[in-house]
Amino acid sequence: MRAILLAGGLSLIFTIIGTRVAIKVFAARGYGQLIRDDGPTSHHTKRGTPTMGGLVIVLGSTVAYFLAKLITGSHISISALLLLFLYIGLGTVGFLDDFIKIYKQRNLGLRSKAKFIGQTVVALIFACLVLWEVDPFTDDRGQTPAGHAISFTRDIEKLALPVGLLVIFIVLLIAGFSNAVNLTDGLDGLAAGASMMVFGAYTMVNIWQSNQSCATSPGPACYEVRDPLDLAVVCAAITGACFGFLWYNASPAQIFMGDTGSLALGGAVAGIAVLTRTELLMLLIGGLFVLQTASVILQVGYFKLTKGKRLFRMAPLHHHFELLGWEEITVVIRFWLIAAVFVAAGLGIFYAEWVAGT
Repeated sequence: MRAILLAGGLSLIFTIIGTRVAIKVFAARGYGQLIRDDGPTSHHTKRGTPTMGGLVIVLGSTVAYFLAKLITGSHISISALLLLFLYIGLGTVGFLDDFIKIYKQRNLGLRSKAKFIGQTVVALIFACLVLWEVDPFTDDRGQTPAGHAISFTRDIEKLALPVGLLVIFIVLLIAGFSNAVNLTDGLDGLAAGASMMVFGAYTMVNIWQSNQSCATSPGPACYEVRDPLDLAVVCAAITGACFGFLWYNASPAQIFMGDTGSLALGGAVAGIAVLTRTELLMLLIGGLFVLQTASVILQVGYFKLTKGKRLFRMAPLHHHFELLGWEEITVVIRFWLIAAVFVAAGLGIFYAEWVAGT
């Protein structure tokens, strides 16, 4: 438990200090955000605001995790290392995308094919390793970091799949959620605030799973999750990093996280869901991100079916409300509230399932 508190606290401090430094460095080098011409006109004033702030989130939380483990002398698990691999790997893909945008002064960074390949390769390596039944990827009970069935609050045995199909499922989940957070990162503080709630929720889920682990507390409602307490340390570190970054990213934003942050955070959400065996529950806990993605899918589908008509004034959904006349800060706060409702509902269902099973 000390490692969880240390990781969260250190990450918060590192990110608050690091983001301030990043703002000065990026502004001096001209690493500013490019704004879409077809977006809300109110966003044009943001042109030139420093971006790639996600670099501070990723570095701050990663350093905080390892420092917390070093200070407490606690064991570093393979589950945490795999999650950090996914987190840093997707952050690297996002960093390349952001850097190309800045270097070439265009709104398009990596080509969509290159970006997709980068995300897929990182997700594929992660998916294979979490299911690899070879030491050191299995514990003394032969348990792999990920389960071999699609899960809700725990593995659903009726939805057990062959390894090949599970790998595909995990890759699609990671790609989908990394892009979902990327779509949500369109208003000051929106993605950072929502991500902070989601990772805070998963910190609590991991602590609860650790307390009710089948390895230490066998019972009818115990959780077959490997290394839940160490995963809580990673989640606490990311929560603290989002909190510290939000200090400067809240409206009016002094820095944006860019694809560096959004792809890393989205991938980590999917990764933690796979490792805690809560893939379907993640769709509720991260409901705001699902809602944003659904609005884009509906917009594109409706546009094609009606040959040019639009369901929303603009997608993702937050831009629709901006074009209806809502102030940006109003949209962000109300979407935070929606995110909080989804998180509370997810945690409530998680606990209710445990109570029903005891």
